[in-house]
Amino acid sequence: MNDFWFYTELGFSHVLDPNGYDHVLFLTALALPFSFGQWKKVFWLATLFTLTHCLSLALAAYGIVRVDSELVELLIPITILITALLNLYTADKVQASQKAFRIDLVVTGFFGLIHGLGFSNYFRMLMAEEEEKTAPLLGFAAGIEGAQLSVLLAVLTLSYVLLQWTPLSRKYYVWGFSLIIALIALGLIFL
Repeated sequence: MNDFWFYTELGFSHVLDPNGYDHVLFLTALALPFSFGQWKKVFWLATLFTLTHCLSLALAAYGIVRVDSELVELLIPITILITALLNLYTADKVQASQKAFRIDLVVTGFFGLIHGLGFSNYFRMLMAEEEEKTAPLLGFAAGIEGAQLSVLLAVLTLSYVLLQWTPLSRKYYVWGFSLIIALIALGLIFL
């Protein structure tokens, strides 16, 4: 059980690590188009992201998948950039349709696999000493999910406050923050 809590804390800190702010950038871009009233959709997107993130970690932990870390480190900011650009494209459209949400689910799930691979080499080294890998993987998933839900709650709350208490329209709010995230992602790609 100690392994479970150790890995839960590791998963939580993995998301909130100031040096690994790419995770928070992705989550912020993911949540920007949604209102507080759409929290269930954001919850399902975050949960799918966690599941696919941990799937790629599990595949790495069991030695099924090995990846070039340089390639993955390039792909992660590309996923952030794509998410931000999708926000720019859809900011003036209503995010209520089931078709749009299914597309969000597919894209988020795929991006979760990529983000999980970014941590896989380090995680595989940690897991090399573990005989039983299920509890650590579940603990890590619980930590990731808890941290992600905290970030998403903060983003949705900030969105609500800014949109209720300022003259900012949702369209320009989503455009502005998505543009900032896109520029940061471009910096991560090219610097």
